[in-house]
This record gives sequence, C-alpha cells and structure tokens, in this order.
Amino acid sequence: MAEAVSLAHALELDVAFDLVVKLRKPHAGLLFGKGKLEELAGILSAEDIQLVLIDGPVSPIQQRNLEKHWGVKVLDRTGLILEIFGERARTREGVLQVDLAALEYQKSRLVRSWTHLERQRGTGGGAGGTVGGSGESQLESDRRAIDDAIVRLRKQLIKVEKTRTLHRAARAKVPYPIVALVGYTNAGKSTLFNTLTGAEVMAEDMLFATLDPTMREVELPEGQKIILSDTVGFISELPTQLVAAFKATLEEVLDADLILHVRDISHPETEAQAADVREILTTLGITERAQEHLIEVWNKIDLLDDAAQETALNQANRDDAVLAVSATTGQGMDALLAGIESALEDPMITEVVRLAYAEGRRRAWLFSQNVVDSEEQDELGFLVTVTWTTKQAAQFAKHA
Repeated sequence: MAEAVSLAHALELDVAFDLVVKLRKPHAGLLFGKGKLEELAGILSAEDIQLVLIDGPVSPIQQRNLEKHWGVKVLDRTGLILEIFGERARTREGVLQVDLAALEYQKSRLVRSWTHLERQRGTGGGAGGTVGGSGESQLESDRRAIDDAIVRLRKQLIKVEKTRTLHRAARAKVPYPIVALVGYTNAGKSTLFNTLTGAEVMAEDMLFATLDPTMREVELPEGQKIILSDTVGFISELPTQLVAAFKATLEEVLDADLILHVRDISHPETEAQAADVREILTTLGITERAQEHLIEVWNKIDLLDDAAQETALNQANRDDAVLAVSATTGQGMDALLAGIESALEDPMITEVVRLAYAEGRRRAWLFSQNVVDSEEQDELGFLVTVTWTTKQAAQFAKHA
C-alpha cells in the first residue's frame, strides 16, 4: 500500500485516503461485491473523490462499470504507471516509447467505456437497418485510428533505434567498459550516479524520478576509464507494454560489461524488490550466468540503525559480490570503485591463432590491438601467438 500511495504522489496527486479491500473472489463485472461497492460509494461521496486508483489489474469492463457506478474516474496500476511515465519522459525516444505503450493499453480499453462511443456514424441499407450494434462503427473507427498511430510510432521508433545502434557501435570502438546501474525504482541509482560522476541527473525521493538513460565517463582509482549508465527503475508488476516499449533503451544493460544492482537496503521489502529486479532482468534476456556475476550495491545504509548497519557491512566484507554504500553521505564509495575495478579485470591468456593468407584484415586487427607476441608462416598461412583478454578473444571471433 505504501508503494501504491508513492505512485500517486509521483503524479502529484492529493491522496485523500487509502484502503486495503479483502476480496475472496473478484467480481467479473464490478470487481467488488455489492456490499463493498456501496460502502466505497459512500466514502467516495463523503470525501468528494474525483479519482480512484486500484493497485492491481482492472479489466476494461470492470473499469467502465466502476466509473459508471461511482461517477468518478478509475485507474488501475498499469494506467497509473503509464501516466507517470507520460509525465516524466524527456528524450524523443522516451516520449515515443511511452506513447506507444499508452496506445497499446488504450486499445485494450475500447469497450464503449466513454459516451462518445455510443454515437452511430450512419446506417446500412437493406432490411437490417443499422449496421451492427449501437456505437459499433465509432468503436471500429477509434480502433483504426489507434492502429494507425501505433504503426506511425513504431516507424519513428525504428529510426531512433537505428541512431541508438550507431551510437552503440561508436562506443564499441572506444575501449571503455560499460557499467550499468539497475534496480528497483527509488533505490537511489541516480543519486549514486551523480555521486560517482559529478553529474546533475534528476534525483528525488519519488518513484520513477529517472526515465531516460544517461551515460557519463568515470575514472577508476588505477586510472582505467569506464562509461557508467543510469537506467529506468524497475517495479513489481511493471506493465508488459512498458517492458516491451523500453526494451530498446534497456538494451544498454544487455551490452554492459558489468551490472550493478542497486538496492535500497533500508526498505522493509528489499528482498522482494530484489527478486522483482532479477525477474525483469531475466525477461529482458540477461542470462543467469550474467546475473550471477553482477555486483549488488546495498545503498542507503545510513538509514539503518547501528545493529543493522553493522550486519550489512559484515556481510559485504564477506561477500565479494556485495558492497554496502550510502550515495548520500559518500560512505563506501572508494570500496565501490575498487570493487568495479576488480570485477572488470580480465585475466590474460596466451594462445596460438591460425590465419589463412587471405585473412589479412583479421591479422591487421590483431596487430592493431597490440596482442601479438610472435608470428610464424607455413604453407597454410600464419601461426600467430597472442596474449589477450577473454573480451578481446570474443571481439576477434566476431571478425570471423
């Protein structure tokens, strides 16, 4: 419930009251039973409520019937999150993604939910009189308009995604590893990003303060440079439309050399939030192996009491995959940078690569990377002894 209220506050809504309603079985048409429906109607009338948020799925039929019965606007969890994203998106890609997700959502809601859908656009000839039922032509027209808008948005997104792909290819030429921050919304990713980079990305105590991905260069203690990426926060029951729409943006995570899973360790539901993040990462295509090699950053330890803070620090000391920090106070930042540096260290391996005489470009690539120890020739081509990292070996394999 606290999260649901926070979602409302993120849209700057004035929350008059909140209530947990126990449902033995959701009513197909009205969600609630008759008694509860009337009880809620009385509260809504007394409090002069204009909008009801239901923190869960509400079918189009249920939404229409509830709005008609109570005389107020009703939004379910998906609708509310879409509204927040619509308010927050700033970049062209972010706006397009949110618009696309909203249209997909609206399309499923076209069940004569609004009075204008009762208008009839003309009649058909013959004995049947009107074609179909009341409002059918308007429904079809609305659906067609939404379908056309979806097609148009997808074409625009493809163009934007091509630009993103070009930027990604350009970054691939820069030998800087990419480190991606992921985590539940409001876990403190943007504050951590600002602390590490000196940037001024919007960082507020609210859900979904950051939507658009931001990247900055960071220098590690030993001089190695990395690109740090801040991404949109995750949330439980994230609308499927948004997961699909933001997949292109979140592909930055798929390409990352290291993932930092930022957790609000002071939150009472921190374990459940972490499980939700892991589930969404799996949905995005992050392999279990990659998830096993990510680092958990336990943020906001300054909000823990002394005993809990000591427990968190002790566990972080025992586990290389856990780091305890406070992005606000700066506690643990040096250890975090050292941990990133250690995780990015790629062991060097020496091996012999055979190249045919016709593979001049691949041979030139090896020399450009300064990985060649020695080279011999025989009747089949070159035998090149190289010392390289596993990442360079993978890059070389792509040249095949």
